[in-house]
Amino acid sequence: MEKFFKLKENNTSIKTEVIAGITTFIAMAYIIFVNTNILAGAGMNEQRLLGDAVGKAGLNAFNDSVIGAVFVATIISAIIGTLIMGLVANVPFAQAAGMGMNAFFTYYVVLTCGLSWEAALAVVFICGLINIFITITKIRVAIINAIPESLKNAIGAGIGLFIAIIGFNGAGLIVSDLATLIAIGNIKSPTTLLAIFGLIVTVILMVRRVKGAILLGIILTTIVGVIAQLGFNANLNIIIPENFSIFSAPPSLAPTLFKLDFGALFSAKVGLFTVIAIIISFSLVDTFDTIGTFIGTGANTGVFDEKNDKPGKGIFPRKLDKALFADATATSIGALMGTSNVTTYVESAAGISEGGSTGLTSVVTSICFFLALFISPLVGIVPTQATAPALIIVGLLMISSITRIDFQNLEDGIPAFFTISMMPFSYSIANGIAAGFIFYVIVKVFKGKAKEVHPIMYIFAVLFTLKFIIGV
Repeated sequence: MEKFFKLKENNTSIKTEVIAGITTFIAMAYIIFVNTNILAGAGMNEQRLLGDAVGKAGLNAFNDSVIGAVFVATIISAIIGTLIMGLVANVPFAQAAGMGMNAFFTYYVVLTCGLSWEAALAVVFICGLINIFITITKIRVAIINAIPESLKNAIGAGIGLFIAIIGFNGAGLIVSDLATLIAIGNIKSPTTLLAIFGLIVTVILMVRRVKGAILLGIILTTIVGVIAQLGFNANLNIIIPENFSIFSAPPSLAPTLFKLDFGALFSAKVGLFTVIAIIISFSLVDTFDTIGTFIGTGANTGVFDEKNDKPGKGIFPRKLDKALFADATATSIGALMGTSNVTTYVESAAGISEGGSTGLTSVVTSICFFLALFISPLVGIVPTQATAPALIIVGLLMISSITRIDFQNLEDGIPAFFTISMMPFSYSIANGIAAGFIFYVIVKVFKGKAKEVHPIMYIFAVLFTLKFIIGV
């Protein structure tokens, strides 16, 4: 173990790595509940639709359902992706279905564009293959270098707003309104009150810097909801199976395993151009999210420093190349299992802050995810009101990148504004990215700085312009 992970070379120990791995898991375990809940909205919610039958059939209904398979797919993809990160790249980063991309998968690709979840999984698989190719050929690095820093930050902030709106709507705090487009929801509703409780609890835990605050918020909100429904007959629509137990054998993965539908994807009514735009959007968001996590988390910790790295490699040493490859392969693996894009989690910083500096941290996190396979009964009773606050908080964390944008400089501010505003207002991450790219090129060209624009940006700007003109 010492020789494989180079513990002494990285000034760490088995004890430190174990503690770091457990810390990372606690910080990101909320994805097990949130991802399962979000993908349920994409039609992968057979268990939810069974209604009262679930209460009577108990775990059998959950274990044989699509949503039960999503639970398993979320965990297994995290296990495999995180193991690859630890054993191949030897870095302390964990992977799981990415927040933002799961929302894009459900609320845009499936619910807005009308693709089936099977076709959407095919999109994710292709995205993974593309990311593997562009990582091996260094194109991924070229794309990243071509896009200005202001737009990278704007994309993160825009996705944050997009996720937050989904969370506010799920909580019942924001509803649609014919006169004002959106309006405040019914605060007196039991479901909304439960969500507000969850939001307040999570915020308190966050500001108190409690590790695993989001996960604890989900658990506490669910407990309060169950007590309110059973003890005070509150109408919270929480499905509680008979003969409930915390532990059980994992549900079957069969309902989502290898269910990718390429035929439905390329024969979709939305058209080939929209399909291509969706694939590009997935790849771009995945790429930016991953690089941002690696650079932001690794820059001040020396995680990617390696004595044998050749001079001149800058911020892309050998370890980072391997980590990018591990991240790219995890996406396609996740699609085969039955979940949206798998990506590297910024919550890995929690484990790194505890001293984790090698792949052993990731291996420990993977073991924790494996043990989580046996808590499937808990997932079945977690209501939307418990996960909605998590989305709002994640939106808050992602929008923080807006502080790195200089809006006083209109060359940066204008493209960034359209990127950020178009995502929530048009309810489309792809539209936000497209608008930002187009306005960046326009501003630079008419500012007399056309030569400063990378050719890749021109290509994307033209493609996105055609998308808006054709209306796909």
